[in-house]
Amino acid sequence: MPRTTDPSTSDSTAPARATEGRGRRLVRAAVAAAAVGLVVLLLAVLVREQWHPLVAFDEQVVAAATAFAATSPGLVRVLLGWQWAFAASRLFVPFVVVCALFWWRTRRTTRTVWALGTVLAAWSLSNLAKELVRRARPVLDEPVAQAPGYSFPSGHAANTAAMTTALVVLVWPVLRSMWLRVLAVVSAVVLMLLTSADRVLLGVHYPTDVIAGTVFGVGFVLASYLGYRGWSPTHESPAGAAR
Repeated sequence: MPRTTDPSTSDSTAPARATEGRGRRLVRAAVAAAAVGLVVLLLAVLVREQWHPLVAFDEQVVAAATAFAATSPGLVRVLLGWQWAFAASRLFVPFVVVCALFWWRTRRTTRTVWALGTVLAAWSLSNLAKELVRRARPVLDEPVAQAPGYSFPSGHAANTAAMTTALVVLVWPVLRSMWLRVLAVVSAVVLMLLTSADRVLLGVHYPTDVIAGTVFGVGFVLASYLGYRGWSPTHESPAGAAR
């Protein structure tokens, strides 16, 4: 005889399975957040303690990068333009526009709110980290550019990483083609790398600053998304659903 399932038993165990799955997702989110925090904290401690190998590496790279940039006034103009365009206050405007368009086309409300809230939180936390570490910016004999505030982590790198990662995660379900998904990831990576290079070539950040900023931005968004999945297991609703 064919095997049958008691509907009442299935209905009674479904909430328990959902709760268990939600718990596992939240645990993974907490572990991911702790891992990201540990990496950034380790770099921050090494920076604060002036660990010689790290300091020497940072200073040598910045000196070589700015010497290279200074040989090309055209390159410096491009770098300054990139710095202006990728300031968090300016980058946030197109980010909000894309989020609004995504919501208008899909009505995935909670997913859109997650992206906006996560990026705002990343922006705030990266600024808080600067105040806690208080690393001075590079001091050069012939600086290419000047920037106010502290150096670790790079706000430009952190915010570019957070916003581009959040956008990729946000639109991922509606990118049906593998090539579109590959293009989205590659585009995000390229923007992160160019922003990081911009900060070092201008001599306003050390390599450690942009590494920490990028790790924080990407890691924070991914950990936040794992938490979002744990909080809302049905988040991957079809396009048009109010999620």
